[in-house]
Amino acid sequence: MTDDQWLARRFEDDRPRLVAVAFRMLGSSGEAEDAVQEAWFRLAASDTERIVNLSGWLTTVVGRVCLDQLRRRKSRAEQPIPEIGPEPTALPTLTGAPVDPESEAVMADSVGLALLVVLETLEPAERLAFVLHDMFGVPFDEIAQIVDRTPTAARKLASRARARVRGTGAPEHRDTARQRAVVEAFMSAAREGDFDALVSVLDPDVTLRTDAAGAGMILRGAATIAGGAVTFAAMATQAQLVLVDGRIGTVSSVPGQPLPTRVLVFTVEDGRITELEGITDAARIRGMEMTLLAA
Repeated sequence: MTDDQWLARRFEDDRPRLVAVAFRMLGSSGEAEDAVQEAWFRLAASDTERIVNLSGWLTTVVGRVCLDQLRRRKSRAEQPIPEIGPEPTALPTLTGAPVDPESEAVMADSVGLALLVVLETLEPAERLAFVLHDMFGVPFDEIAQIVDRTPTAARKLASRARARVRGTGAPEHRDTARQRAVVEAFMSAAREGDFDALVSVLDPDVTLRTDAAGAGMILRGAATIAGGAVTFAAMATQAQLVLVDGRIGTVSSVPGQPLPTRVLVFTVEDGRITELEGITDAARIRGMEMTLLAA
């Protein structure tokens, strides 16, 4: 058996699981197959000798492909009805063996129309975190790399999605309103240099992560971050509120610049800020979906 044949065989072994992941992410058997096929193309073009965990690598690639597709769908305001009944046609595989339509139908039935409809209401990053962790047991450390967040933030994404799936989550507009109220209190306290007010809206174990100067920096603790917020009070005065993947954030811009120069994203839980992420990398900012919030 040649190396290419071995690689194709390994990929086919993982295909059913990859299709199941993609189907739950996208709600469409056709799009799921396309996502898995794209993973094969990327695998074939990669240096496979450097891949330590092939199954994990494939799951990561499929997750990123699906996440990109969901974001494009959301940007076009598309909400397709999930294809619970896949077309009864034999889809070709790399080894030439057809995919059993009956097996696909069983897979679709196991997900259920009700769940797929609920999944369609989630933000792309929330959907990915919930599907990968709760349905396939992928660790949050790996999910964090796919959604470009910290493991803590990835855990929060899954938690919010889980609440909605179980029907215990608050309506999205109410949740956003509560987040906004907390962030506005933080920004107001920062502008006024009110240390005590800042501490009151920060979780004691709050974390701030930034990519400033091309290197990651991490600050922990309410007092530490409150002190920094007082230092950057001028920046808080210029910041505008935005919605980023279902979370409240702020953007700061330089006059004449087409893009924000800094994005600060807040994670709010139980009325307090548990995590802040400062982003200055232009490529990351360019790829974000942001909606400016009215004053």
